Amino acid sequence: MEHDLRSYGRRRGRKPSARQAALLERELPRVALRLAGPSPPRLGQLFAPPVEEVWLEIGFGGAEHLLWQARANPHVGLIGCEPFEDGVVKALSAIEREKLANIRLHADDARPLLRWLPDGQIARAFILFPDPWPKKRHQKRRLVSAATLGELARIMCPGAELRIATDIGDYARWILLAVREQHSFGWSAEGPRDWRERPPDWPSTRYEEKALREGRRCAYFRFRRA
Repeated sequence: MEHDLRSYGRRRGRKPSARQAALLERELPRVALRLAGPSPPRLGQLFAPPVEEVWLEIGFGGAEHLLWQARANPHVGLIGCEPFEDGVVKALSAIEREKLANIRLHADDARPLLRWLPDGQIARAFILFPDPWPKKRHQKRRLVSAATLGELARIMCPGAELRIATDIGDYARWILLAVREQHSFGWSAEGPRDWRERPPDWPSTRYEEKALREGRRCAYFRFRRA
């Protein structure tokens, strides 16, 4: 299998505290997906109790969006993917404290997870503020690409929604070009407000708030699986 180019930066920040290390040792194995075996015939079976609809967030960062969606949609199963250890710890802490049963995690690169997931079962997917890799020689590392969109098209059901956000103008153009090249998703925007403003069920994150404070305009794209 061709080696995946790394699409994210560092994997950990400071050394974890004793409590954080305990969460990683005790709580993560309980909610982690096991990619060594086959995926279940129905993704809803990953959750207890089983759910009818499953959503996917790639690169959940500090987990603010992932946790908000899990709380607001208890009938939906959320799969969160994040290689950065600090973000995983934040998700685990809330899962344990609030006894959230509708979250499963993959604490690593997203591409193996995408290949593991079965066809046509993700009802909504999120890629919020992925690493923009701004230098031209690094742009091949950008997560949003025709290849990634092809995998998403395979695992998403017809009519499913793909949400992508960025605060980098060049990456916004890159995303639209990749979607046009891939052909499986339609852009539903009818005017500038449709991509300049978040809908009510799209909560902000700390990263987004920092970008806005620093004067960067954010783009909130919503695409529909054909």
